[in-house]
Amino acid sequence: MKKFKAYEIQFVGLKLGKHYYDYTIDNAFFDLFEYDEFNHVDVKAHLELEKKSTMLELTFKVEGLVNINCDVSNEPYNQPIEGDLKIIIKFAEEYNDDNEEILYIPHGEYKIQVEQYIYESIILAMPYKREHPGIKNGTLNSEILDKLEELQPKIKENKEENEEIDPRWNKLKNLLNENK
Repeated sequence: MKKFKAYEIQFVGLKLGKHYYDYTIDNAFFDLFEYDEFNHVDVKAHLELEKKSTMLELTFKVEGLVNINCDVSNEPYNQPIEGDLKIIIKFAEEYNDDNEEILYIPHGEYKIQVEQYIYESIILAMPYKREHPGIKNGTLNSEILDKLEELQPKIKENKEENEEIDPRWNKLKNLLNENK
């Protein structure tokens, strides 16, 4: 696991209290995970590690820009992201990561790998629907959007308000209202 050596924190020699780590995340980081949905990545990850006598508290904060393709038009755009993730590490007889917020590691461990948590923080900070801002405000000119607009089903106009309704329907409506 030499490729993740930069994301290894040896906590045994650290004093009790808070310790801070900063990481600059780019495309090379996501290449390590073989994740290629991002065109360009420029994210800062801040880690606050608080060492206590019986556990470690890790707070990850990520912020920056990720260039991705729009889900609607497939046009690339810069998506600002901001997110955080909190993990508590406790010591136990064996490794256990069944709980999303608490990680149990064996008593003899002296280091932790944080790359997976940085990766998850960034992925979770991404919006569910990736939509180019130009679509919302109408400034995006795209052949794909023009074609989608052309192929969109047309909504039939409602009947004119003046058009008379069959009186039998009114009688049925009255029956419904009387039962209430």
